Amino acid sequence: MIIAQATVVADSLAKSRIAENSKKFLEIDPWGVGMTFVGMAVVFLSLLLLYMLFYNITKALNYRLKLAQRKKGKEVEAKGIETELSGEVNAAISIALHLYMSELHDRESAILTISKVARTYSPWSSKIYGLRQYPR
Repeated sequence: MIIAQATVVADSLAKSRIAENSKKFLEIDPWGVGMTFVGMAVVFLSLLLLYMLFYNITKALNYRLKLAQRKKGKEVEAKGIETELSGEVNAAISIALHLYMSELHDRESAILTISKVARTYSPWSSKIYGLRQYPR
């Protein structure tokens, strides 16, 4: 009982605070132009951050790989790790993987056999039960 009353009071306080804040925001930005620019800035900054993350993640992973190789005492070729594959090589690898994965499944014949049933009447397919009968 006390917990239920506390949640009702908290909900009413939250709703009143939201109403007050919305009135203040309406006074500050009546047409919503500021909110539009803030929303667009958040979206574009997050897209920029994701772009920078995806662009630099290979460099960071290669750097960690070099450090791990140096700790083991192995000489690291600068050319071997930093070279990137061309688009043609990536396309050939992806096609080879696709063909390999498609060969793992069984080939099934697409022959369907439909046999006619001797008894064709069924109340499930009967149209007379689905139609309305008008009284005369």
